[in-house]
Amino acid sequence: MYPLGLGVNLFILQFSICMIKKVFVSGCYDMLHSGHVAFFEDAASHGDLYVGIGSDKTINELKARKTVNSDAERLYMVKALKVVKDAWINQGGGLLDFLIELKNLQPDIFFVNADGHTPAKEALCKEMKIEYMVSKRVPHGNLPARSTTALRQECKIPYRIDLAGGWLDQPYVSKYASGSVVTICIEPDYEFNDRSGMSTSSRKKAIELWQSDIPDGDKEKLAKTLFCFENPPGTKYVSGSQDSLGITMAGLNKFYYDGGYWPSDIQSVLVSELLDWIEKHIWMIPLYPRHEDYDLLSNAKIDMPLAQQLSDAAEVLWKALQQKDAPAVGKAMTQSFEAQIAMFPDMVSDDILTQIDIHKKDVLGWKVSGAGGGGYLIFFSEKPLENAIQIRIRR
Repeated sequence: MYPLGLGVNLFILQFSICMIKKVFVSGCYDMLHSGHVAFFEDAASHGDLYVGIGSDKTINELKARKTVNSDAERLYMVKALKVVKDAWINQGGGLLDFLIELKNLQPDIFFVNADGHTPAKEALCKEMKIEYMVSKRVPHGNLPARSTTALRQECKIPYRIDLAGGWLDQPYVSKYASGSVVTICIEPDYEFNDRSGMSTSSRKKAIELWQSDIPDGDKEKLAKTLFCFENPPGTKYVSGSQDSLGITMAGLNKFYYDGGYWPSDIQSVLVSELLDWIEKHIWMIPLYPRHEDYDLLSNAKIDMPLAQQLSDAAEVLWKALQQKDAPAVGKAMTQSFEAQIAMFPDMVSDDILTQIDIHKKDVLGWKVSGAGGGGYLIFFSEKPLENAIQIRIRR
């Protein structure tokens, strides 16, 4: 038998070991940098850290690009970190590629960054009775904020968000009612998922043309070059020109369409005070990439009243932005979105509508990025939105 004091100490030690929580994180972790390490340290402060790493195949499917370092290299580097208890390559695919490992590990905590949060992950944790924790990206000490996206030279090319009027850049919509598409040009602080309605297809073509960034020169002419490159003669489904214009022209833009593929009028705003104000009100929650066989047009119903509603909402939103009238901006954004989904009901699904219902009481307006079917929920709100990311508008 142990002496009483030793026995008590051993019992306390065994009890403490049993109480150590298992913390799980999952991601790509390509081009390992201080931001990754800070994230791992934050997660490990809650217990023993286990890391699931996305395979090369999964990353290519989600991001439409190859990793700089192979999954074997990434696994070697992550496992070498002292805060990591164990790591592996996830066996599955898609946004929930870690599902098999999660069920085997049965962690106490699933830890994600704000830009890694999705409602699907949160719902899965609720179902499995796993605590779901969302961390903010905080650099360590005096080190600069880092992201893999920022370190990739090609990712200086921006993305685009359409705030209202989307689809009026298609002649089969604007022939019923002329109107504007209002967009903002987004800095690539995050590597937004492929097929997410952020003009990712046009952006990939821009990378083919210009590699690292939008060149100097007349931005409308550059946008025409990109539009023609993306839509060569014989293209069956022509991409709307708001995509090429939206990522080429900085700031806040209004493109007016009256039945053609190219806008007849363009208005741009680069006033920092207004762009700062817009940034503070835009909140985004990731959903999932659109399915490759997604067919938006199968149940489309396009007519003059709906096209006019879309056009009117864009005009109201544009004027409200100039006046910094947040409630009016939010209302117009929602009205534009409602006109879109009335014309294209397949833009949304039951789970997307459920997520909107969860947040609508706390925000001023909402929409889905781009053509919908997944991507990102975009909310306009004067109050911070939990587990949402914010963007920077290119100046």
